[in-house]
Amino acid sequence: MARIPLLALVLSLQCWVIASLFHPLDPLNPAEINHIRHIVLNSHLATLPNLTFHFVDIDEPEKKDVLKWLSSNKNNEPFPRRAKVVVRAGGETRELVVDLTGPGSITSDHVYRGHGYPPFTFQELYQASQLAKKDPRFKNSLLRRGLNLSEVSCIPLTVGWFGEDVTYRALKIASYYRGGTINIYARPIGGISILIDVETMKIIEYIDRFKVPLPPAKGSDYQSTNQNLSSFPCNQTDRGFTIEGHKVRWGNWNFHVGFNARAGVIISTASVFDAVHKKFRRVLYRGHVSETFVPYMDPTNEWYFRTFMDMGEYGFGRSADSLEPLADCPGNAVFMDGYMAGADGRPQRVDRAICIFERYTGDVAWRHMEVGVPGRTIRRVEPEVNLVVRMVATVGNYDYVLDWEFQQSGSIKVGVGLTGVLAMKATSYTNTDQTKQDLFGTFLANNIVAVNHDHFLTYYLDLDVDGTDNSFIKAKLGTKRTTSIGIKSPRKSYWTVVKEMAKTEADGRIRLGSKPLELLVVNTNKMTKTGNYVGYRLITGQPVYSLLSDDDYPQIRAAYTKYQVWVTAYSKSQRWAAGFYADKSRGDDGLAVWSSRNRSIANKDVVVWYTVGFHHIPYQEDYPAMPTLHGGFQLRPANFFERNPLLQ
Repeated sequence: MARIPLLALVLSLQCWVIASLFHPLDPLNPAEINHIRHIVLNSHLATLPNLTFHFVDIDEPEKKDVLKWLSSNKNNEPFPRRAKVVVRAGGETRELVVDLTGPGSITSDHVYRGHGYPPFTFQELYQASQLAKKDPRFKNSLLRRGLNLSEVSCIPLTVGWFGEDVTYRALKIASYYRGGTINIYARPIGGISILIDVETMKIIEYIDRFKVPLPPAKGSDYQSTNQNLSSFPCNQTDRGFTIEGHKVRWGNWNFHVGFNARAGVIISTASVFDAVHKKFRRVLYRGHVSETFVPYMDPTNEWYFRTFMDMGEYGFGRSADSLEPLADCPGNAVFMDGYMAGADGRPQRVDRAICIFERYTGDVAWRHMEVGVPGRTIRRVEPEVNLVVRMVATVGNYDYVLDWEFQQSGSIKVGVGLTGVLAMKATSYTNTDQTKQDLFGTFLANNIVAVNHDHFLTYYLDLDVDGTDNSFIKAKLGTKRTTSIGIKSPRKSYWTVVKEMAKTEADGRIRLGSKPLELLVVNTNKMTKTGNYVGYRLITGQPVYSLLSDDDYPQIRAAYTKYQVWVTAYSKSQRWAAGFYADKSRGDDGLAVWSSRNRSIANKDVVVWYTVGFHHIPYQEDYPAMPTLHGGFQLRPANFFERNPLLQ
């Protein structure tokens, strides 16, 4: 059993005490992670076999306690720190709550007996990837194909759930050939299916169904001919923001930046300064990606199971890549490292996991030219300068660029960029003229097909618009005839707005489509001087939702993707749209289940869930590497200020 030297422990605790004075939502630092490991390994759990750490994060504190601490103006007082820890030991999943005060202790130890499993550790993924290479059946399959084992990469994939009564932790292996290229995904080895029991780390099923030509290496390399980073244009705006620990202050914004292994970047306690009222006003308590759902549209044996939930099965934070200065982020960026616990409980660092930078967009924040004043031409214009918080998660073949962009107008733009390399399969065909059946994708080059798929990124948005108790309003635009209101006019029609306040969670479930609609979160307890409820608008992106049938097993697990917008009553334990245990989940936990309780959401603490969706039909321009595809949404003030905050 591992032991931490006394001196090291004392130093760690000193570091923790200093850090604990900062902010209740600060992520766990390395000293705290080591402290948690020490507590667990010196408890009764140390005697259990195969003890591994799968999730270690702060135990979400009570919201009212955090808000009270932040408003007390006594931020030099420590806030109690606890950690939520999920371990696997002896074939069981155990949920722990660890008190970090003083020497620390485990205050709760619960065996989870529901459906689903915690995220895989990197160690498990690596071990599974190496297992196939030692198997004589796999070596024989490669020999029959004339392939060199030393040039083969094995990628572990989660397997989903397809109605099995009894499940176990499992991975399937997809194999690729690197010979002649660094783009391993461009040279898939077709026909081989390998199933691994993760608990025993043994191959329990091996199938070699067919041989198919290996796609050629020529033309598959994605190394750019223009990657001299020193030549990349720098953003020349001055660094107009300050960072104290994880607290960021810029312009009229004040917010907190966190990080964990599952969500990656987390924005918390965002408040905007109101010059009229001369105070900061609350906007967003917590915001982060809650879950992704990436189903591939190929029902064949080697592909049907590829219905990934990247956050719950792997983790966006665990997949965070180190950002490249002057390429991922401009020259005026400030970087933050990210920390998480590894399978052995020790802290792991992601260098430059997050960058924060001020960006001159080249856009106009506001503008007007006036010639109506006699003898004068009045021209007023203000350039737009925003603050960006960025993280990139590389999950297998895809890179997700995640941006939170704060604007001095009071808006928050949330951007998602999809790039990386397509998931491809080998085929005997070299041209579309030869095909006689559905290939479930697009021909990109000789013997290579990129499979159709979806990306759904569901955001958790705990809005606190000028206070905790909020309401959700659907502002519907409809056509009216002028004759209906008794006005004589050459006009025959106009449109008007009918506002409906959602009373229950069923009213807050929305599938966006052809009907014009504006969505608002308002505080009915606060009004502007003219009598409007203060609020924020959710300006949505493309109205994309899942096209899978309701009885399809992947859709049962991700039922929430049938609607782009959900509004639920706040619960600190309900943050992950597919449920906390996403691997092999069955759809009996998560957003759709919580919403079915139909709780009241009128003048309550509510959470908005919005899904950024992409139906991705691949095109040849996406090969060998994909230009970034953009999506996102915006949170924009709606009668929140008395007037344009840019002019205050």
